[in-house]
Amino acid sequence: MTIRFDGRVAVVTGAGGGLGREHALALAARGAKVVVNDLGAAVDGSGGATAAALAVVEQIRAAGGEAIASGASVTDAAAVQAMVDETLKTWGRIDILVNNAGILRDKSFAKMDLADFRLVVEVHLMGAVHCCKAVWDVMRAQNYGRIVMTTSSSGLYGNFGQANYGAAKMALVGLMQTLSLEGAKNNIRVNCLAPTAATRMTESLMPEAVLALLRPEAVTPGLLALVADDAPTRAILCAGAGAFERAHITLTEGVFVGLPDDAAEQVVHGWDAISDRAGETVPDSGVAQGSLETAKALRARA
Repeated sequence: MTIRFDGRVAVVTGAGGGLGREHALALAARGAKVVVNDLGAAVDGSGGATAAALAVVEQIRAAGGEAIASGASVTDAAAVQAMVDETLKTWGRIDILVNNAGILRDKSFAKMDLADFRLVVEVHLMGAVHCCKAVWDVMRAQNYGRIVMTTSSSGLYGNFGQANYGAAKMALVGLMQTLSLEGAKNNIRVNCLAPTAATRMTESLMPEAVLALLRPEAVTPGLLALVADDAPTRAILCAGAGAFERAHITLTEGVFVGLPDDAAEQVVHGWDAISDRAGETVPDSGVAQGSLETAKALRARA
């Protein structure tokens, strides 16, 4: 089976270069009409010009595809809404949203200015929120939608010097978890992609030999799978160098302590049992944690 997107309309943010560019080109090559969104800013978010987005649009058109450019900043909800309105005016629907736009402002937390923390959260988290909100009712009305958040191993597992970036990227996982539940009845499937790729944002962080393996186009097949008609939902797909893995937020079986005077000491004493991963689960929703805890408490009273 070949994955095709004929008749589908996709919005890809941060698509002027790197991962976003590869995503946009691949979607167009498989039949999608693509909105190439890019502010054209530097890696740290400064500046801005639409030349990069226009170049990708021209490349898509030269190959026989359909595309339009957008220079909207994802931090500007009104500009994002205008982009969505223009897309609907042009093509009448929006089927796919790829939240890829991002910036870096790396410093150790001790040296990090709070303004840099807020800006990174604003771009990565609120940028995705603005885009999701702008397309949400459109997707609900057409009973079809595919949304991908670009998360990161820095959020899932931490990375020195990236407290702002890691916090924003993990927040996107939480956004995905809830939107996948709320969108299910309208066939809106929401997933996360955690890429490892050589882009402007990573070129100064890795040696050349490693960067040569981590081509952005090696991540894009995972993106295509996450926005296909038969895509999964609530998945965190990790991708890099042509390799693919899944990450999970899990819950151990844990232990029941109750409320004795030495409850805190029992938590310390029972830490290994609390941490035991045998029988851990991937909960269907946040309700599962409370259900597990109350069930243990009720069993202890029986």
